[in-house]
This record gives sequence, structure tokens and C-alpha cells, in this order.
Amino acid sequence: MSFSEFTFPVLLISTITVASAANFYQEFDITWGNDRSTILDNGNLLTLSLDESSGSGFQSKNKYLFGKIDMQLKLVPGNSAGTVTAYYLSSKGRAWDEIDYEFLGNLSGNPYTLPTNVFSHGKGNREQQFHLWFDPTVDFHTYSILWNPQHIVFSVDGTPIREFKNMESKGIPFPKNQAMRIYSSLWNADDWATSGGLVKTDWSKAPFTASYRNFNANACTVSSSGASSCSSTQANKNAWFSEELDSTSYRRLEWVRKNYMIYNYCTDIKRFPQGLPKECRMV
Repeated sequence: MSFSEFTFPVLLISTITVASAANFYQEFDITWGNDRSTILDNGNLLTLSLDESSGSGFQSKNKYLFGKIDMQLKLVPGNSAGTVTAYYLSSKGRAWDEIDYEFLGNLSGNPYTLPTNVFSHGKGNREQQFHLWFDPTVDFHTYSILWNPQHIVFSVDGTPIREFKNMESKGIPFPKNQAMRIYSSLWNADDWATSGGLVKTDWSKAPFTASYRNFNANACTVSSSGASSCSSTQANKNAWFSEELDSTSYRRLEWVRKNYMIYNYCTDIKRFPQGLPKECRMV
């Protein structure tokens, strides 16, 4: 899809923001959990903690409408069963848009489960789940979202794991008009998170802690007074706005799908007895 084929809503004027290893004091607000959310190292590190009383969370000060977002995370180590670390973009309202990473905890030695999802106009049910090819609790790894008018790409350490294409011309909604903030939270979901809720949170291991660093947003930001989008002149100055996956990236994507995908909504006939979602039949 070329820029000329994509129509922007005429709203408020937005600006391009390029953040390099952004400072958490400047870019994010702690939203809940009190002192369970902590910014350290002069704003270069943020940690979220969960104990039996409460979890914690933060959100970006800025709203974004298209961009390339990177964040390095180090997940809860050891026995993290029952915990969920969520990292996502989301708008507000009944017909919200959302682009999700979720990390489901595990018993020590078992792999984390990484569900991803895309919501358009309040409708999700587009879950794909993965295991990772490394232990995400030992060191920081980069989890990225590329969101432009052509597609949404989830990547881990530069390796694409999922692509959701814009197929609005086929009648499939695509997030494009609603500005979204970045959110993250660490919370207890032991009624479903690990082995379908069979494995409960071991509170003797609390507090559980996840860490964040090296946030980067090459993105169109939106005025706090209302939703906005990039102008064509601004957008065309940014490589991410028209970035596509090349043949090497598609090979890496297929490698992940073949070896590490553990669930794909597009193959779940039981979940969709009346027929798979339309986009699944167009791949």
C-alpha cells in the first residue's frame, strides 16, 4: 500500500518524536502499585513488582499513532507461575484498539508462554502464542512493535515472530485512527495464567519483579488535547512508516512459526465452529 492509497483523518497536528534510550522519568508515569513500581539509575531502569497485596504498572506520557516501539525487558525469574507481565499499546473507549504482548509465568525450568493479540474496534480473538528460544529471565531482550499503515509486526531481538497485515480492503478492521499509549503491568492471574490455572502463585517467592530499560520510540506522537495523525510530509521522512518485511525477515518469521509457535487462532476450528476469521482464509 502506498501512502497515496491511505487516507488519514484530519485531526490535530502531530509531531515526530525520536527517543533514544529514553529516560523513564520523562517518558512514563507510574499508574498503580505505589512503591512496587520504581524508577532507578537516574531514569534508565524501571522495575515492576508483585506481592500478595498488589501488582503494579505504568503508562507512557505520550500517545502514538503509528511508529516503531522498542523496549528491553527482563522477566520474573524462578518460579513465576501465576504471574502475568503485560506490555502493550492501547487506546480507550468501547471500540478500542490494542496491540499486545503478554508473558505468562511458569514453574522454574519451564518456558514462558508469550501470547500476542491485535484488537481492532474492540474486537480481538486474534491470539497467537509462542515459546522463546532463550530464557527471558536471565538477561534483557528487546521486544518491538512496528505499526504502520501496511501492517503490524511483533519482533523479539530483531527477529519477527508475527505479522498482522492491513486487509481493510477485504473488510477486516485494522488499527489506524485511534492513538494509543504504551502500558505495562505485572499482576496475579493464577486462575488462568499457568497450565490453565492448575498451577497457583507461590507467594513465598514474592516479591516477583520484572525490569525494563532502553525504551525507544520512533513514532508519531499525539497532542494531549486530542487524537492526531502524522501528515504525509512528516511520515515520509521516516523509514518505519513504509517498512516491509524482506525475504530474509520472512524466512526468520517462518522459522519462529515452525519451531516456537504453540497456538494460532487461525487453526482453532473448535474456537470458531462457524468458520475461521476472514483474515485466516486470506493468508
